[in-house]
Amino acid sequence: MHEDQLPVKPPKIPCGTCPYRRDVPAGIWHGDEYAKLPAYDAETPFQPMALFMCHQRDGCLCGGWLLTHDRDHLLALRVHAHNLDLSVWSYAPPIEVFASGAEAAAHGISGIENPSPEAQRKIDGLVRQRATSK
Repeated sequence: MHEDQLPVKPPKIPCGTCPYRRDVPAGIWHGDEYAKLPAYDAETPFQPMALFMCHQRDGCLCGGWLLTHDRDHLLALRVHAHNLDLSVWSYAPPIEVFASGAEAAAHGISGIENPSPEAQRKIDGLVRQRATSK
């Protein structure tokens, strides 16, 4: 790691729109985002090498990703270990997540065509947040 680079950290808790969280309504993200999740369920050598970053917090790992997948077997963490904060390995906030990326993706995709009112509120909040951050 270069001296000017900060180590990549997880958030205090997975964000309120994390696709891995069980309490987040289905369908708030585009299908392409949900399609990325099952790839990290694969055997280690066949997983993506890219870190899965938070959709809300720039420069922050996805907390739900860390909680769902076995960190000892995530290829991305092995490849980028030199740039990770040590807190990645002990990360354990009390948030319920899906058992796998495939399970999280199936849940998320199930609401894309007809988002619930709660999902629509989350979508509207994301749109507002992105519009004000430009």
